[in-house]
Amino acid sequence: MDESTRKYLAEIGRRGGRKSRRRLDPETAREMVRVREARRAFREFYATCFWSYRPDLQIGLNDVEWVAETLRRNGNLAAWQAASRLCR
Repeated sequence: MDESTRKYLAEIGRRGGRKSRRRLDPETAREMVRVREARRAFREFYATCFWSYRPDLQIGLNDVEWVAETLRRNGNLAAWQAASRLCR
């Protein structure tokens, strides 16, 4: 391995080992998790619950309740359970 490659990999490893500098309050962290879970549910249940919407629809914090409602209205038991996890 040449010297430039070794330095590059060392820098990547050094960056990965540093502690994150981002500071989130607990409420913001919970909101981020809810949005991530809503996006995952949208992708997972797209064919059964969200087929009439664009597949690349951007789900944000304001859309989490809509995703949960649509999962309950159009989905099966697994979709219902995913919706209940979103509303905690």
